[in-house]
Amino acid sequence: MSAARTELLTRLADLIEAVRRPHPVRVAIDGVDAAGKTTLANELADVLRARRRHVIRGSIDGFHRPRAIRRQRGELSPYGYYADSFDTSAVRTFLLDPLGPDGDLRYRSAVYDYRADCPVETPPVMAVPDSVLVFDGVFLLRPELRAAWDLRLFVSVGFAEILRRATRRDADLFGDVAQVKRRYHARYLPGQRLYLAAERPAYQADGVVYNDDPARPCMRMRTTSR
Repeated sequence: MSAARTELLTRLADLIEAVRRPHPVRVAIDGVDAAGKTTLANELADVLRARRRHVIRGSIDGFHRPRAIRRQRGELSPYGYYADSFDTSAVRTFLLDPLGPDGDLRYRSAVYDYRADCPVETPPVMAVPDSVLVFDGVFLLRPELRAAWDLRLFVSVGFAEILRRATRRDADLFGDVAQVKRRYHARYLPGQRLYLAAERPAYQADGVVYNDDPARPCMRMRTTSR
């Protein structure tokens, strides 16, 4: 791991440990598709565990809606991607609210398996009060979720780099590179543009991580009020 990335992870862990709450600290790692959110979240979780913090990992991927709902406006609909893909009510009900003020600490980190297109039937887990939830995914700073995070991070990467990464990462998932480009140009990138224009997540975030070069990331903290 590069020195710059190690420095970023140390800085992020310090920020999280500076957040004082009587309940688990709920951290959002938002950003467009293929920005490196999951990698960053996993690395950050490892740093926090090394500091003897109990970490709860979660992802928006565990809160998809059923395929029929996700595709109801058409398989390549950008608005359908933004509006219909994820069950934000379930994120609040099963995860963020139980870990927040007046919550009972009994949480579920996933409720739906989008690959199998079926619910995940697992019992709730009891969190300890000084846990840290590290949760990654797209569209996390939308109004339905925004107030429930204790620290909000946005991972910023240019769309050209996003497409380059996606063609390498998702070719097997979608069949070939041509299908990846088709889906990203028609659905995913336009859907992200809808979100970026409507919610300005980089402005809503407490910090923006610039991750075009993962070996040399940098972060800018928000200095103005929302």
